[in-house]
Amino acid sequence: MDKIVAAIGELFYSYANQPCQSVTKIEQSGSDRIYFRLSLDDKTYIATYNHNVKENKTFISFSKHFSELGLPVPEVYKVNDEVTAYLQQDLGSTSLLNKLEEHGHNEYVYGLFCKSLYKLAQLQIKGHRALDYNWCLTAKEFGKQAILNDLLYFKYYFLDTLGLPYDKQLLMDDFEALSSYLSKTQYKYFMFRDFQSRNIMVNNDDVFFIDFQGGMQGALQYDVASLLWQAKAELSDEWKNSLLEYYMNCIDQLLEKPVDRNVFTSQYNGYVLIRLLQVMGAYGFRGLFERKAHFLASIPLALANLRGFVQERRTGIDLPEFDRILNIIAGNEIIARFQPVQATSDSKLLIEVNSFSYKKGIPEDKSGNGGGFVFDCRGILNPGRFDAYKTLSGESKSVIDFLEQQTKMNEFLNSIFDIVDISVEDYLKRNFEHLVINFGCTGGQHRSVYAANQTARHLRNKYKVNVKLEHTNKDNWVKVLK
Repeated sequence: MDKIVAAIGELFYSYANQPCQSVTKIEQSGSDRIYFRLSLDDKTYIATYNHNVKENKTFISFSKHFSELGLPVPEVYKVNDEVTAYLQQDLGSTSLLNKLEEHGHNEYVYGLFCKSLYKLAQLQIKGHRALDYNWCLTAKEFGKQAILNDLLYFKYYFLDTLGLPYDKQLLMDDFEALSSYLSKTQYKYFMFRDFQSRNIMVNNDDVFFIDFQGGMQGALQYDVASLLWQAKAELSDEWKNSLLEYYMNCIDQLLEKPVDRNVFTSQYNGYVLIRLLQVMGAYGFRGLFERKAHFLASIPLALANLRGFVQERRTGIDLPEFDRILNIIAGNEIIARFQPVQATSDSKLLIEVNSFSYKKGIPEDKSGNGGGFVFDCRGILNPGRFDAYKTLSGESKSVIDFLEQQTKMNEFLNSIFDIVDISVEDYLKRNFEHLVINFGCTGGQHRSVYAANQTARHLRNKYKVNVKLEHTNKDNWVKVLK
């Protein structure tokens, strides 16, 4: 990380002819890109480090093209010679999703969605003109094969994990029919590919777009479907319908002739389904295969979103086997499989999560049960071996970054969550009162502290259970400076 920060500093100096005053790492998303916020005087900048040079070149090329057209994307100021880091305009830290969570589904937020759709139409249609699609990361066009790939992604990483009986040939016939139907849309322009409220930044009540490097040529409907049917946003049918109508009015002003509402809406519904299934495939891959807790926890909401579609929408094409499977997947039985047991006001369970030092011994179970878990974190690379982290703790941001990015701590914890969750769910069902989970490392200051904090957070979020967190060796930490 020190080398990356140094590279970012050199990049800024080459741009501003003076060093930046501060460098702050921004919380990392699901990608490998690392973001920093830099400041100089009263202005801030965003620096991105990414070892994927091809991806960087795509983003930079698209951003330059869109910026020249006055479209709402960040301006790229400077790129290093290796094309592993670039400096860009800071659009703030507030997304449309943040605004929705803060204000709820009110008139102000509705207006932000309208602004987003208006500017999306501009980006799609105006941005399409003279855009060099040779920069696309994968396919140049979201055509039949790409649609079919998303359907297969869903099949392999989610559907097949359920163990449901189905006719494979009939299902593949339906996949073929749906992908052919949707690929014949007449409205193919720039497709953002991941147009959701997290990728829409709100700055001074205006909206801007980020993370469009996965874009390609494709149907106008796909991006609208991605935004309006994002599970986390939980938009009402009234909002979805009125915002879709507003969007169609926007593109009518940019196209040579107005769109056929019936045809456009029918294919829009098809792309809603494709997007929902692509998300289910991603959650299946990240959650069921990679065992990432966040994605596992997102599956019930995504399934409920899919059920809303299955009950109310039609794709305009007959897909008998596919429709049968979708109705099963969106049913209560499947959703219940992924819905964790949660504590209620009557639940007696108290979970004690402790960090400790092996030099001081394993904490005593004062409940008298003599049970619980003890996990040894000493197999994880110790930040305390490095001078920069010796006086810090597992609660310090730089230590957290080190453990998450330079060790196998995430894999370690995901495996632990799988084990612990079995007991927690059983204890809640049987109304048990007590469980102890201990994490130990050499000094009880870095690795065990981080692991205990993350486990306590996981249990509170997933099970809404009462958790008592204690760092038993805190009084002996070495000059902790957060």
